[in-house]
Order: sequence, then C-alpha cells, then structure tokens
Amino acid sequence: MATFAPDLSVPDLIDSAATEFERALQRNLKGLDYFTTAGPQLGASPKDVLIARGTMRLYHYRPRVDDVYRVPLLLVMATTNRGYIFDMVPGQSLVEYLQLAGFDVFMLDWEAPRPEERTLTLADYVLDFLPAAVDRVKAETGEPDLTVVGYCFGGVLALLWAALEGPAAGLKNLVAFTTPVDFHRMDMFQAWADRRFFDVDRLVDTLGNCPGDYLYTAFDMLRPAARTALAIRVADQLHDDAFIKSTRMFDRWASDILPLAGEYFRETTKALMWGNRLLDGSMSVAGRPVELGSITVPFLHVAAQHDHIVPTAASAPLLGMIGSGDKEEVVLKGGHVSLVAGGNAVKRLWPKLADWLGGRST
Repeated sequence: MATFAPDLSVPDLIDSAATEFERALQRNLKGLDYFTTAGPQLGASPKDVLIARGTMRLYHYRPRVDDVYRVPLLLVMATTNRGYIFDMVPGQSLVEYLQLAGFDVFMLDWEAPRPEERTLTLADYVLDFLPAAVDRVKAETGEPDLTVVGYCFGGVLALLWAALEGPAAGLKNLVAFTTPVDFHRMDMFQAWADRRFFDVDRLVDTLGNCPGDYLYTAFDMLRPAARTALAIRVADQLHDDAFIKSTRMFDRWASDILPLAGEYFRETTKALMWGNRLLDGSMSVAGRPVELGSITVPFLHVAAQHDHIVPTAASAPLLGMIGSGDKEEVVLKGGHVSLVAGGNAVKRLWPKLADWLGGRST
C-alpha cells in the first residue's frame, strides 16, 4: 500500500505552523482592536458654529489659504444624514479639498429634531432654515451672492428654495448631487412606502417624529445582503489597515441616521413619494407654486452610475426641468456615497466640482 510522503521536512512544517500561528494571532489582535476602539475621528476640520437653532446647524470652516474666490459656497446636507460625509478625515475630506482649492466653505447640517419639533414642515426647511443660512453666509462674508451645493434630499431642498427665492436671495450657482425629481422611479422606496400598506398618518400621529431606526431599516432594505457581505469582508481583511479604516468611517456614517420631523415626513411622503408633484409640476411650498424652470443660474447636476438610493432614472429628468442656459449633468462611476466621499470621489467628483465652480465664483 502506498503511503503519503509529505513534501515538507519537520523543520519546514514547524516554520509553517509558526507562520500561521502568528497570522492568526495578528488577526485576533486586529479584531480585538476593531471592536474595542472608536475608530478615526470624523468631521474634525476646524469650524465655527454660526447658527444652532433647533435641528439646524450652520458651520463656517476656517480658511486654509490666504486667497479665496469671491463667491462663498454653502453645502446643504440631506435631512436624514450627518454632514460629516463631506469632511471624513484629512486627505479624504471634500471640505478640505475645496478649501485648498480656494473656496470659502459653509455647511448647513442637521441635528435630530426634538419631540416638540414634530410640527416642522417642508416650509420650515425651505423658507426658514435655508434662507437663514444664506443670509448669515452673506453677512459673514460681506458678499451679495453665493453658491449652493445640495446632496440627495439636500439637493431637493436647494431646488425648492432656488425656485422660490434664489434670484432675489443672491443665488449665483446651484449644484446638486444625486438629487431625485421622479420619485416614482425610486423603486425600493416606492415598495417600502406603498400607500396600500404604509399608513404615514398613523406613524406620525402615534410617534411624532419618524424614528431614525425606522429609516435605517428602510435604507438597509435597499441592499438586504450588504451588511452580511460587509461583515465577511471585514473578517477577511482585518490585516488591511487602510481597508478597515475606510470601512469603519463609512459604516459609522451610514448607520448614523437622523429621525425626521413628523409633519415634514408626512408632507414629503404624500407630496413626493406618492404624488410625484415635483415631476408633474404641481409641487408647492406654503401655498407657493414651485417652477424649476425659473432657475436660470448656472446649474450642475452630478449623478452616480450605480446609485442604489437615488437611481439615475429618478434624477434623469432634472436637467431638462431647469431653465438655465448654462447647465450640465455628469454621470460618474460610483454609488450614492462613493460619489461624494472616498477614493472614487477624490479622483472624479472633487476635481470636476472645483473646476466647474472655479470659473463661476469670481
């Protein structure tokens, strides 16, 4: 009978076992570090709080260069998420990139609405919070106009404000990232908010504000296997410090979902998710009709080719609805988040944005 003859000598086997033991030990130490440390500090660029009122926060990032463009820039974050996606860590911060490119950067960000803020409506965001931020930016800089850049639903708020008040308020340029106008093409959200099964009135009347956990579950449903796949990748890549650092940053942001003010959630669900009023032209805010064709300032829309939250079909009609003669849409590789942050954004979106704004900010 033939017997198995190992290719390795006894010393070789011992060396191989020692190597594997060391790898396993390092993997366990990395795993212990992953679960017992807080991860990198995010959103740490030096800034001043100009307004802290209820759910609203307005930040001014302290300049990094002496010479800046005349026209200041206001970032408007979506109401479901924290604004530090624009300012992750040094070297991976859109805020830092824009500052070094010569822009004076402000951000309109959000905190969780308090129980007594359940009565906030869309008009509070479009006709109060955003105008207050715009006025403060102009007062802080002494400039009569500004650029507004909105991300996701922050882009929707910026569109509504621009159509109603933008020209009179000194809007010079408008930029939107992954901004939906055809909400009926947001297939997974349509399934989640189907009026046959989803009683938004009961939710708001019972809970007041829409809980962040409820929204987090909705986002998770868009990619039901993603969290399991991520856990497997983390376990397999614990030795890769760069991968682990990036994963921790983005996973923290993605799970840091804000609740939404009850009436605001009720109104946007009925008017946009169900009624699709922005697309059909029947949208109004506080009784004032919204006409996107009245937006005539230079306009840039950037969409993500593999966006699972705002599919390109949901934002595709936007460019044609804007009345400006200077308008452009760019569809870049990436997803909803990687479009604006991470290695993909550093190479694609950020240079495009800085270049487009540079000639329009003097």
